[in-house]
This record gives sequence, C-alpha cells and structure tokens, in this order.
Amino acid sequence: MMTHSAVSVQPAMAVTTDILRLNQWSSGVCDCCEDMGICCCGFWCTYCLMCKTSEDFGECLCLPLLEICFGGMLHPITFAMRSSMRERYHIKGSIQDDCCVVTCCPVCVWCQMARELKARRHSLVVINPTINPLHQQPQAFNQPTQAVNMGYQPPHAVNVAY
Repeated sequence: MMTHSAVSVQPAMAVTTDILRLNQWSSGVCDCCEDMGICCCGFWCTYCLMCKTSEDFGECLCLPLLEICFGGMLHPITFAMRSSMRERYHIKGSIQDDCCVVTCCPVCVWCQMARELKARRHSLVVINPTINPLHQQPQAFNQPTQAVNMGYQPPHAVNVAY
C-alpha cells in the first residue's frame, strides 16, 4: 500500500525597505543615470525596454507595441501602465501628473517604471518562520469529512400516506 503525505507551510511575511513605504516613486522621471543599463536600453532600444517592463509588471509582453498604431503622437499604453503601477503600489500622484510626464517624455517614464520594478523586486525581504510540516493521509475527492446520518430524510421528502 502506498502512503501519501501532504505538507502544509505557514505563509511568509514580506517586509519592504523604508523608501518604498513612503508611497513615492523610488526614483524621479529624469533620474536616468541612477541605472545606466536601463537608461541605455531605453535610449537605444525603447520598445525592448517597454516590452520587458510590461512583462515584468505582469502584463502582456506585446502590449506596448500597440503604441505604434498611434504614430508616436499619443501614448495610451504608457499612460495606462504608469497609472496602473502607481495604483498597484499606492504611489502618490494623480492622473494629471501621469498625463503630463507621459506627454513630455514617454521614454523617461518607461525608464522610471523599469527602475521602480527593479527596486521593488530587490527590496523585498521575505521572513519565513520555522516550517512545521503536517503529515496527513489524503482524503478521497468529494468525500465528506464527517460521518453522515444515512437515515436522515429532508423535511420535503417525508412520505405522507392518504
């Protein structure tokens, strides 16, 4: 007879650094020199940076390529991504701020978003308490966990003799 065991792990607690708790962007829009790798990628291959950042944020890899349809005049995907990132991470700001920076320099906005994702990915500290596995026999699929009274009949199914 084969025995199975299930392991249950306690959830971990995540702690972030002080700069990210302030609900601010980790870097400014014009702080491109803080990460030269991102800056160079944004300058020489903007769409590569846009697609990578979009994927890292959990969106479709090809989503930023839709901006090609707007001829470089409008940047709705950049605007939507920045607003979404600001909302997800509870970063202070407004739709008007997003609109202004996206209109002025969309490449700088993508560089800022890439730096933000990188900062948040590297600043997350996971604290995992001691793991105490629980071993138990697996239960059959859709089987009740408590005893069932086989003699029970629901009130609407009671037989009435006339």
